[in-house]
Amino acid sequence: MNKNIYRFLLSLLVIITLSTCKSRTVENFTTVTLSGWQSNPNEQQLLDRVLKKFEAENPNIKVKYEVINEQYMDVIKTRLIGDAAPDVFYLDSFEAPLLMKYEVLEPLDSYITAKFDLDDFEPSLLKAFRYNGKIYGLPKDFATLALFYNKKAFAEVGLSQPPQTWEELRDYSQKLTIDKNRDGRIDRYGFCIIPELSRQYFMIKAFGGQLIDRNGYAAFATPDSLKGLELLINQYRKERTAAQPTDVGADSCSEMLGQGKTVMAIEGSWAIPFLKETFPKVEFAIAEVPPVNEKEGTMAYTVAYVMNKQAQHKEAAWKLIAYLTGKQGMKAWASQGLAIPTRKSVLNELNYSENSLYTPFVEGAKYATIWQSGENLPTILTHFNNQFISALIGEQSLQDAMLKAQNTANREILAAK
Repeated sequence: MNKNIYRFLLSLLVIITLSTCKSRTVENFTTVTLSGWQSNPNEQQLLDRVLKKFEAENPNIKVKYEVINEQYMDVIKTRLIGDAAPDVFYLDSFEAPLLMKYEVLEPLDSYITAKFDLDDFEPSLLKAFRYNGKIYGLPKDFATLALFYNKKAFAEVGLSQPPQTWEELRDYSQKLTIDKNRDGRIDRYGFCIIPELSRQYFMIKAFGGQLIDRNGYAAFATPDSLKGLELLINQYRKERTAAQPTDVGADSCSEMLGQGKTVMAIEGSWAIPFLKETFPKVEFAIAEVPPVNEKEGTMAYTVAYVMNKQAQHKEAAWKLIAYLTGKQGMKAWASQGLAIPTRKSVLNELNYSENSLYTPFVEGAKYATIWQSGENLPTILTHFNNQFISALIGEQSLQDAMLKAQNTANREILAAK
């Protein structure tokens, strides 16, 4: 045989053999798809490191991670309808009731063992992903709201500690609000308000009010529900010691605080790295939200890892969820302070309870109102926000605004049944 032909055939044989081996190797891997959103670049880098560690410990599983930042839930819902959703994905407690009701998620009870230590999770956060006695998601982290305040501005007016009641917060706001030129234009407000239901749900409950009734209809236009909201309206309109971020050209209360346009703001733990990085010269401290009507209250937001009921490799998908929400994976995920862990043991191990900046958030989880209220909450949210802002700026009374929001939301809920 011609030597050149022999060499060609030998080379061809080697290529075919390598290709076959490669194919067989790939076939030994199980690929699990994971989707979520990204709050900042550091978050994705941290998760990438956690996922690589998972793959190292589970060499037969590869994770294909996709970031969806635009219209996240619309994308997930569309893919669920088309049987193209990821195996595992983030699910906010706000959206969970609808997906749990329509059974598009895989119940996790049969996968959870005693070794997994379910009792280690904060009970109220885990409850957000229970439906009809089944667990459909495991919360990966959480955030509550707490009171941020500028220590230097406090000292300037002789204040040495945060307000202990909501009445005291209003009194502080008057002392801290400044009109330098006495021309009616406020240069610095004592307090920042976010006029959204996701921030003010706990204020509705402070005087015994409720958001929805037993049948899932909006029920927030009652006198008891309005009392907490009226406190905000009065502080904004009558006392003029509070402002929205948009009133001063800011995007958030934390930005207002950093710019010196407010002294107090109720924000989540996500504001800590923002203030440190963007406004490093601002000396701020954090306290629990002052009690309203002698009742402790704040909001809590949590996100779970859930499994698509149509996932092709459910055992591998569970291994991923178990790792990410297990003690080892959660510790790695929460080690840099980007998120507060939902496991009590990890909270203690990472000393969150002993960090003065994070203690108010951890304590708040014990009595917080979870941002969740049935499958009709998205509809109620839209109409509440539209009308509450109208009442805040004085276009109509709070009672008229909330009654209009309640009736419009309920007509829409009834029409959808």
